[in-house]
Amino acid sequence: MTEQSTDEHVRIPAAIDRLLSGRPTASNGGLTIVPLAAEAGVHRMTLQKRDVDLKHEFYERVRAETKQLPESEKRLRKTVSDLKESRAAQKAEIMALRHQDTQLALANAVLTHRGPASGRRRRQPVC
Repeated sequence: MTEQSTDEHVRIPAAIDRLLSGRPTASNGGLTIVPLAAEAGVHRMTLQKRDVDLKHEFYERVRAETKQLPESEKRLRKTVSDLKESRAAQKAEIMALRHQDTQLALANAVLTHRGPASGRRRRQPVC
């Protein structure tokens, strides 16, 4: 481990503790990665790429200590809910279109069976 990463492994847990206790010093106090990175004085990609274990620890503690879901999980749940609603609407539309297709096929069969002369009278040409 480099000196920088060792320092980060000290600053990030301290920042987690400050955020979860409601005593932020360098951020808005939000319980997401961006305020955590600001609080720890690291770039947010550090938590996304290098110190993923600390990111997971942060989210686990947010769930356990605050009894609330992280913002990212709330967004994902909202997306899943929206997609389920969209899928239900599309399924209803497909069923309606299938019904309409059946009705049109039946109407076509009836008209084809009758033939062109039985459904209408032909006009006599005017001389």
